[in-house]
Amino acid sequence: MPVWNAAATLPRALRSVLTQRYTDWELVVVDDGSTDDTPGILAELAGRDTRVRVLRQPHGGIVSALNAGLVAARGAWIARMDADDESHPDRLLDQVRWLEAHGKIGLVGCLVAFGGDRTRQLGYALHVDWMNGIQTPDRIQLERFVESPFAHPSVLFRRELVERHGGYRAGDFPEDYELWLRWLEAGVRMAKVPRVLFVWHDSPGRLSRVDRRYALEHFFACKAVYLGRWLARELPVGRRVLVWGAGRVTRRRAAALGAQGIRIDGYIDIDPRKCGRRYGGRPVMAPGEVPSAGEVFVLGYVHKRGARDRCRAHLVGRGFIEGRDFLVVA
Repeated sequence: MPVWNAAATLPRALRSVLTQRYTDWELVVVDDGSTDDTPGILAELAGRDTRVRVLRQPHGGIVSALNAGLVAARGAWIARMDADDESHPDRLLDQVRWLEAHGKIGLVGCLVAFGGDRTRQLGYALHVDWMNGIQTPDRIQLERFVESPFAHPSVLFRRELVERHGGYRAGDFPEDYELWLRWLEAGVRMAKVPRVLFVWHDSPGRLSRVDRRYALEHFFACKAVYLGRWLARELPVGRRVLVWGAGRVTRRRAAALGAQGIRIDGYIDIDPRKCGRRYGGRPVMAPGEVPSAGEVFVLGYVHKRGARDRCRAHLVGRGFIEGRDFLVVA
């Protein structure tokens, strides 16, 4: 659990760990240079419960704190937790049992409850709905280029994954999403316990709201690296790549694939004003003009609510197979 100036929410998060039905745990809290009452709260708890270990370091940011925690942790399983969220009492028990029963799964999450005002914070609430609908290893593989498929502090994974594939990396990208993409690329299978075991609070100070690394464009830049490598590895030589969505923002995001050696051969759009035009020498076609499955590979970059489902439904209706003939990536 990395912590920085979280005195207002820390007691709630700590209580949710202390009340776990699975009791054979250690809590490594990395205090990343807090200047509020956080050190006192942690010292008092560590004095009462020897399972709590507090590491204090100068403020270095989330990646530094996470990696310090990974180094200090002594267990075979690593569970993430944040200082402003809550774990259900059955969380660790259910996730450990899941990994014990599924030897080929390396990381397991769970369904999460949205801890916020659904009306005022609808975007985050809808993201939680989407995440909760992606539970199996196959769906996580297929949907990984849409968005981060896990609430970071809700996961538990095998320590050996860090030793094999590395821990968190610092950069101009969300550290958790980059880690999932890197591990998935390495063949790590991931799943979710199909039960709500975590409350993901959408607090105003959440890093994903205030840190520039979590801006939408940085998600696209991060996924472009791994998507480009996947396409270069999986697509037959000569198969043309089409992007569903011909808007300026979509074209800019898809263009990042060029750095990975992926050529975009054309666009698909439902706007009749765009169909028949050319952007950068590439034609824009209507959905009904898309060549047959096997001739092209389609990347669904559409981002508006409901558009992904319409794109998927159209392609499946045409005989395209997700993962073989198309991917939804935004």
